[in-house]
Amino acid sequence: MPVIVKRCKRYKEDAKKVPEKAVPVEQAVDVVKSFKAMKFDQTVELIVSLGINAKQADQAIRGSLSLPHGVGATKRVVAFCGDHLAEGAKAAGAVRAGGQELVSAIEKENFTDFDVAIATPEMMRFVGRLGKVLGPKGLMPSPKAGTVTNDLATAIKEYAAGKVEFRNDTGGNIHVAVGKQSFEKQKLVENINAMVGQLRRMKPQTAKGQYFKKAIIKGTMTPAVVIEVH
Repeated sequence: MPVIVKRCKRYKEDAKKVPEKAVPVEQAVDVVKSFKAMKFDQTVELIVSLGINAKQADQAIRGSLSLPHGVGATKRVVAFCGDHLAEGAKAAGAVRAGGQELVSAIEKENFTDFDVAIATPEMMRFVGRLGKVLGPKGLMPSPKAGTVTNDLATAIKEYAAGKVEFRNDTGGNIHVAVGKQSFEKQKLVENINAMVGQLRRMKPQTAKGQYFKKAIIKGTMTPAVVIEVH
């Protein structure tokens, strides 16, 4: 049987404000910001459906981006590095840093109380065995995402400040936070345009047909507004 989703009165009232067709980013942001505020500052999400074959490795979209105005949230970062680099990593903002000790904490203590894991290249031979634990949680360090690097301090600072990481799901969709509902309109517009621009630059050469199939923005608990992307 189909699942029937019951919408509250607030949601139904907000839904009346949603344009029937795709609108420019500026207009879409106005609509999202006009939705009734909740007791918490809702995250504004950008969801883009891409014309890629998600089963083909050469069409996978994965990366990271420091948005012009951040996302209004900090992240807990851990760093896999040699012990001689651990103190510097912590000074840059890592909540925990180290080599074998950190790997063991994840293996034996199931320590996963973090949002981003960064590793130096030489540590990946040890981190690799954590794939079954970190992979499903989206926490595995990756060169494409900029989380495997020798420049630990810069990566830690960027991710701790809210640098966003993104990757397509099995349906070829990208879900990424682009700010908060309380952000000034122009800051949200610039963040959204920056993310769309990044995805445009990453279009795989082997992707056929329409690349941007559909894009929406929405708050955590609001209706979605379709935006124009080309």
